This record gives sequence, C-alpha cells and structure tokens, in this order.
Amino acid sequence: MATTDTAPAPTPPTTAQKFIAETLGTFVLVFLGCGSVLLAALAAGSVESAGDFATLPSIVSIGLSFGLAVALMSYAVGRISGGHFNPAVSVGAALSGRMAWNQVPMYVGAQLLGAIVAGGTLLVVGLGFDSFEAFDTSLGANSWGDDGSGYALWAALLLELILTAIFVLVILAVTDERNEHPAMAPLVIGLTLAVIHFVAIPATGTSVNPARSIGPALFSGTDPLIQVWVFIVGPLLGAAAAGLLYPALFGHAGDPVPGSGLNFGRSSAAPAAVPGYGMPDQYQQQWNQQNPAYPSAQAAAPAPAPTPVAEQAPAQQNPWGEQPIIQDGWQWDPQAQQWIPAQQQAPQAQWPAPEAGGGQTQVRPPDGV
Repeated sequence: MATTDTAPAPTPPTTAQKFIAETLGTFVLVFLGCGSVLLAALAAGSVESAGDFATLPSIVSIGLSFGLAVALMSYAVGRISGGHFNPAVSVGAALSGRMAWNQVPMYVGAQLLGAIVAGGTLLVVGLGFDSFEAFDTSLGANSWGDDGSGYALWAALLLELILTAIFVLVILAVTDERNEHPAMAPLVIGLTLAVIHFVAIPATGTSVNPARSIGPALFSGTDPLIQVWVFIVGPLLGAAAAGLLYPALFGHAGDPVPGSGLNFGRSSAAPAAVPGYGMPDQYQQQWNQQNPAYPSAQAAAPAPAPTPVAEQAPAQQNPWGEQPIIQDGWQWDPQAQQWIPAQQQAPQAQWPAPEAGGGQTQVRPPDGV
C-alpha cells in the first residue's frame, strides 16, 4: 500500500528560547539606539536634553538607529518570539487576541532585563570619555518639563500615547496572518519606529517603549527616574487602545488565541487556515501563538499514523462528486470543514490494451479472482 509523506512540522520554540530572544533583541535595541545618543553627545561635548538634538542630522541618525535595530533583530529572532522587544507591544498583542496573557509576564521580564543590561553596558562604555560622569550623564534617557526637554507634561503623555497607538496598529497589521507579504513586516515595523523618532525626538526623545525608557533612566541620575512614569503610562495606554481598536475595525482571521483579549478563558474552537493566503511563515506564527490552525501549535501534538491512500480516498471525496479543492499544497476537507495537506490519489489499475494487429488475445479474469 502506498502512503503519503508530509513534511514534519517545525519544533515550536521553548519558553526559555523566547525569553532569550526577547532579552537579546531588547538589549540590541537599547544599546544601539541610546548608544547613538550617548556617544554622539559625548563626542560633541555636552548635550543636556533631548531638545539639544533637534537638528536634522541628529534626528535622522538616531531615528534610524532605533528603527534599524528593531528591523534587524526582528529578522534575526522574530521567528522565535515574534520580536516584540517592547512591553507595550506585548500588551497590545495580548489585547488584540494574538498572544495569551500568561505569556506577557515572561515577555515583559525579558524585555526589562535586556534594557537594564543595555543601560549598564552603556554606562561602562561611556567611561571612555573624560567628560562622562557615571550616574549623572544621561544615557539617552527620555525627558519632559523644565528639568528635561521643556515639553509640557500633558503634551508628553498625549504624544507618547498617540505615537505608541500608531506603532502598535502598524505592527498588528503587518503581522496579521492575512497579510500576503510577511517577509516585509520587520522592515515596515523598523521604518515606522524610525519615522516616529523623527517626530518626537525634539519633544521627549521618543519612547513608545517602557523598557527603552526604564533601562537608561536607572543609570542617568535622579531626574530621568522621576520623569520615567510618563514613558510607562503613555505607551501602555496607547498600546491598549491599538490592541482593542485593530480587531474591532478589521476583525480576526480566525478565533483569538485562547486566554487573550478580554476573555481569559480557553476556547475549544479550532479555526482553519485562511483560504487564498496559504500558510503563515514562522514570524507570523509567533504573532499568532497557540492558534490551533497553524503548524506552530500543531507541532507539539503527536502525528497520526499514516493511512494507506486507498483508505483515505473515500473520506476525502466530495459527497456531490465534485473535484477536490486544492490550493498551495492544501486540500479542503468538506466533512471536517478545514484545510488539510493535499493527498496523492492512488493510481487506478488498468489492463493493457491488446496490440494492434497482434495474434494473441488477453482475457480479463472474472471479478473476484
């Protein structure tokens, strides 16, 4: 009997691997982004606040440092953890139904760890300049008010809320499993973050990421620590608004991830793959964790024993005698109402036709012999 061979599903990443990926990605983001601020300031002499960077070359270089860091690390480890690198993004993902709430503490802990380690590393690197004063010189910390950029408190809070909402909305859109071009998602996310920095650097130094603000603030003296709450509350509120708004406007491709959104229970529904869009890549899979429609959720389940094709064919025939629907290697099962790997049809035995002009006649044996 012939059997069908299907490619084994990739092994899903472990919790430890996700923790490491988020820690590493956040470390690189904070080290490169804030490092572009710190080292430029020390080399130029003295920069007291974010407003002192309000020149076009500085804004562009700093914004691209943050944006490209996110894009690069999303390409590098996004297939493992989804490449959040931001507590606000993780909260938005959970509220939008992309990630279970029980994953959020692990993600946020990894992001804070990466940001704090990056802040400590920048403190050591800054000692290479004689003008650097440990625990006094700002490590690219965010600021507002008279002790910072001069930007008003209410305006700083509102600006961070709006920019974070835009950022998370873009992330939810480009990582949607209905998106036909998932390979572009990390680049679009990075460019979005860069543009956001172009806007807010003169006002607050741009946060949209509580971890990015907390890490440098711990090593930058008293004022950044006093002001850091704005860069925690604003981004979290903006992310929450985006996480609720996106599915309300555009819906879900399937059922939300169990234990996500505003429903903390477990759903027993198993949505099928999205017709017309094929299967998502590993980056999208991590952005739709535990969704039973995708290989990342199915890999942990034991694979069923292969069934001979001859036994499978009757179950997959359309009850109306129509041809099966096959697309991108997946076949629609009308009985199970879901997409399954396309099966090979068993070849039907045929008796050879007699040769033209031959002197012998082949007799077909009676049925049952």
